[in-house]
Amino acid sequence: GKTHLMKVAYAACDVSKTDVGFAEKIVRVFMPPGGVIRRLVKRRGAGSSCEVRVHRGDRRLQLSFSTRTKAAASANAKDAPGWRAAPVRSVYIPAKEMLANAPGFLSLHAQREIHFEDIYPDLLNRAYLPELRDPTPAEKRLLSLLQRVLGGKVRVSNEEFFLRSRSMDLEFPLVAEGIRKIGLLWLLIRNGALPGKSVLFWDEPEANLNPKLFGVVVEVLLELQRTGVQIFVATHDYAVLKEFDLQKTEGDKIVFHSLYRDDGEISCRTVHTYLDIHPNAIAEAFTDLYDREVERSLGGM
Repeated sequence: GKTHLMKVAYAACDVSKTDVGFAEKIVRVFMPPGGVIRRLVKRRGAGSSCEVRVHRGDRRLQLSFSTRTKAAASANAKDAPGWRAAPVRSVYIPAKEMLANAPGFLSLHAQREIHFEDIYPDLLNRAYLPELRDPTPAEKRLLSLLQRVLGGKVRVSNEEFFLRSRSMDLEFPLVAEGIRKIGLLWLLIRNGALPGKSVLFWDEPEANLNPKLFGVVVEVLLELQRTGVQIFVATHDYAVLKEFDLQKTEGDKIVFHSLYRDDGEISCRTVHTYLDIHPNAIAEAFTDLYDREVERSLGGM
């Protein structure tokens, strides 16, 4: 599904700036039981195999393994020349909000085997970065916009996150989860974690977010795209899709990928305009609700 694809792409970005191998990062991001990489192969019987290819310009990262491959070190990984010579900064925001559970998490994760995917400690490490000394004018505009939504700024103390508003600090567990997501976005921009040529992966930004804030989130994402950030968003929400469709301008570079089943296999169709998305299960579900509402209003006529 969408999340699987984004995790693979995030793992490829992350290894471009570390010494961790691609196979090892895939295991850390997906957390198969016992760290056995063969558990990630689609199970069609003995001898099934999996191949992963990630392209970035003329650079290519490849990985292959089978149901017989146990350890990540045994997987066949090929790092194209130059993959690490041009590192990519990236951020992955999962559907589950993490900042409210941050205190003590990084030290626990570093010292104990706990079943949390790498995307969570990676995200906290980016959220804890010190603030930029001199943000760009575009970053200042986005920070100001998000601060109006938050009603304040986010402060960090002893690994805890607080929403500071009118000289009052409200700890994040007491802040609505959707507002925490806005606060995380504010932090990432303030910390310089999303500069130009970086990549942002955001899984279901609409989860636990007030629909009235969808427009603000999309506005910020479009503006980040204009500064050179590549953004991947996975969504099941009609309103989020329509916000992108209505807010985009002629110069914005937006592509819609529709995943669907074709003879039992997952296929993808890519288009550049919202009206060309097909199949569009999100719009079909919304249209069905609308039709049923009209039918009920007309008394079954």
